[in-house]
Amino acid sequence: MLGQFSTAVVGLTLVQSAYTAEIIRGGFLGVDHGQYEAAAALGLPAWRRTLRIILPQALRTILPSGFNEIISLAKGTAMVYVLAMPELFYTIQMIYNRTQEVIPLLMVGAAWYLAITSVLSAIQYLVERAWRAASAARR
Repeated sequence: MLGQFSTAVVGLTLVQSAYTAEIIRGGFLGVDHGQYEAAAALGLPAWRRTLRIILPQALRTILPSGFNEIISLAKGTAMVYVLAMPELFYTIQMIYNRTQEVIPLLMVGAAWYLAITSVLSAIQYLVERAWRAASAARR
């Protein structure tokens, strides 16, 4: 049998891989079929067509959804820790039973999640802005 940690990792991996596959699939389906035909007409090998022509256009739709999925994963791991790994929750209970201060512990936990999601959102914003600038420069 799998332990609690292994079960949590397998569960998150299966769920996130399905969502990520759909995001990537949607990104490639969002590229106009004429782009594929034009790239093939240039006589480029398939790997170069994908890397130089199709992928940059697909990334325009993949990046925002992909970063949102990463942020969602960061939030989802919090639920896994509470639901699948009671030892963490038990440790928190031990600390606030000793100190009798529940609110500061909850505030610290909330601050950590706010910091993590804020950093991920800032990275997403910077990547999208750089991608937009590079895309505009190519036109």
